Amino acid sequence: MSHRQVVDGLLPAPVPVRFVAEDGTAAGPPAGYRAPADEQLTEAYRRMVLGRRFDRQATALTRQGRLAVYPSSRGQEACQIAGVLALRADDWLFPTYRDCVALVARGLDPVEVLTLLRGDWHCGYDPAATRVAPQCTPLATQTIHAVGMAEALRRKGEDAVVMAFVGDGGTSEGDFHEALHYAAVLHSPVVFFVQNNKYAISVPLARQTAAPALAYKGIGYGVRSEQVDGNDLVAVLSVLTEAVRHAREGGGPFLVEAHTYRMEPHTNADDATRYRDAEEVERWEGADPLARLETYLRGRGLLDAAGVAAAHEAAEEFAARVRDGMNADPETDPFELFDHVFADLTPQLREQRELLAAELTATEE
Repeated sequence: MSHRQVVDGLLPAPVPVRFVAEDGTAAGPPAGYRAPADEQLTEAYRRMVLGRRFDRQATALTRQGRLAVYPSSRGQEACQIAGVLALRADDWLFPTYRDCVALVARGLDPVEVLTLLRGDWHCGYDPAATRVAPQCTPLATQTIHAVGMAEALRRKGEDAVVMAFVGDGGTSEGDFHEALHYAAVLHSPVVFFVQNNKYAISVPLARQTAAPALAYKGIGYGVRSEQVDGNDLVAVLSVLTEAVRHAREGGGPFLVEAHTYRMEPHTNADDATRYRDAEEVERWEGADPLARLETYLRGRGLLDAAGVAAAHEAAEEFAARVRDGMNADPETDPFELFDHVFADLTPQLREQRELLAAELTATEE
């Protein structure tokens, strides 16, 4: 194989892969990708409806003081759901702080998912049991951890794949580039899934990179890459399914950039009007991934009014369970601060634990 052929095999499509236009009509299957099964698409729709309702409920919980902070993913549901559906149960997911909807779609208890954002525990769920790493707040640090996990799984003889979610801001971090480098050199079965929502908090994409697309960042490391319309569930699921297959069958790492948009502020503590205007947000409303998929499925006869109503009814019941769970005051143990830090407490931690015990005793008196 020539050098030119090798390079061509790594390059992403010149324009993002798309199956469904913004008005919900079929855009024609792109070369090299297969449309997901109809059953997968209808299941994705149900999970997107539930995910959006969960996102709204979590946002409301911040206003009620039940959550300390919440980073909404409204508008990114196609990425969140497709990322989960492309994986098997024994695959690993390494999420960011903005991927709560993905974790709920993975089947995790929503109250456990929100535990970190409520400030009750380091991680509310069991990573080993769920094969979901703790949600990562520092940008891109989870990507190098994902490579380590992928290598560990391979050495154990498992054919599991690891998918690392990362935002566009995370691609500017050194950890991201180190992860790409090691994944390529080790030929690790890991998929880097970049959700490019156009802003790293208040920094627009144009001030982060001069690359024609973030997908091109994989080329220099020898990582096969692709870019996709992140608001087209059909396309995202198709591309990620191919990326996971590629990694699982020994093809090495794969980088996917999804072009999407963060409809809400960075978190409930952010004022997005300081760095973007209402007209921009309104334009992206017209590319709503949920509305696009619904129109597409209706047009193909895979969804009707009864199906839409059933999905929304199930989502309302789910939101009610989330409210009930979050309205129950958690039972916390202050001494858990010292658990899971070291196998044996260091002298410094023992001293701090004793100080905390003394303070709590004095408070009770």
